[in-house]
Amino acid sequence: MERLLDMQKKLIPDVLDVMSTRYRILQSVHFLQPIGRRTLSVNLGITERVLRGEVTFLSQQGLIHMSKNGMSLTSEGEKMVLSLEDVMKDVSGLKHLEKQLETVLDVPSVVIVPGDSDHNPEVKNEMGLACVQEMERCLKPESIIAVTGGTTLAAAAEIMHPLKKKALENVQFVSARGGLGEQVENQANTICAKMAEKAEASYHLLHVPDQLSEESYLTLIEEPSVQKSNQLLQSATMIIHGIGDAKTMALRRNSSQALLNKIDHEHAVAEAFGYYFDQDGRVVHKVKTIGMQLESLYDNRTVIAIAGGRSKARAIQAYFKKGPDSILITDEGAAEEILSLI
Repeated sequence: MERLLDMQKKLIPDVLDVMSTRYRILQSVHFLQPIGRRTLSVNLGITERVLRGEVTFLSQQGLIHMSKNGMSLTSEGEKMVLSLEDVMKDVSGLKHLEKQLETVLDVPSVVIVPGDSDHNPEVKNEMGLACVQEMERCLKPESIIAVTGGTTLAAAAEIMHPLKKKALENVQFVSARGGLGEQVENQANTICAKMAEKAEASYHLLHVPDQLSEESYLTLIEEPSVQKSNQLLQSATMIIHGIGDAKTMALRRNSSQALLNKIDHEHAVAEAFGYYFDQDGRVVHKVKTIGMQLESLYDNRTVIAIAGGRSKARAIQAYFKKGPDSILITDEGAAEEILSLI
């Protein structure tokens, strides 16, 4: 197979590009079916004109079925997606990159999508799709899924679809964080609600500020709705969260100049759940907040961390110096940069 692909690359240099594009289309239809062409075009970052030609070809090959409800895969198309998954990662080199990153970061599983989300925002949609795929693969009956905020988690919420495992009833989503005071679409509550609605599951939100004074914390922690959120978070079977750059996250929280100075002085490079980490994974500051706490991630839960872009490489590397066992979903840009830092 490898020798055949090498010969194809010499004779037909663009063969892998065409193959990759058509695989991405089939994979996206597989997860989002039925889906309209315009929605698929936006998700993939492909113009409608180009997508129309590819969809026509795939339909003629008996892989895609067109209807008034949108596109869906035929049984042959479903088989093709399953067969191509490992092949595409092999020929693109991503499978080897994933194994390298698992070793370097000492995590049980890494999923890498092509591209760099720093330069191509559509790559976040690919990471979102991979996140939904892993989430669905790990789901169990009565799952409680805790989710944080951020732009990549927002992309995952957009990609979310009704859960395929219909037997898994009573799945519930819960917001793991309060509001950041940033754009509402990137807040944990918004993402939690959207994921649950698209997955046809229930949800519970956490209506508190992200940063609290000691007095406010002691008052709010006694609120019944906050206590219910904390109980759900303690029972969460799955946690999905992002990893941020320390300075960027501090600025987004409108943090005090004293904290910004501390981040610089302590050389903090990463943030997650209100904890700031230096390059050795040491916690240098913790925000007073209600919601999921870092120590809870070390319990027996499924943890999915999602972050990409070369600019996040140091943050990802630092977080996993002492981080919990997780499924890491990232992109090619971040993966290559992390390996170059070693």
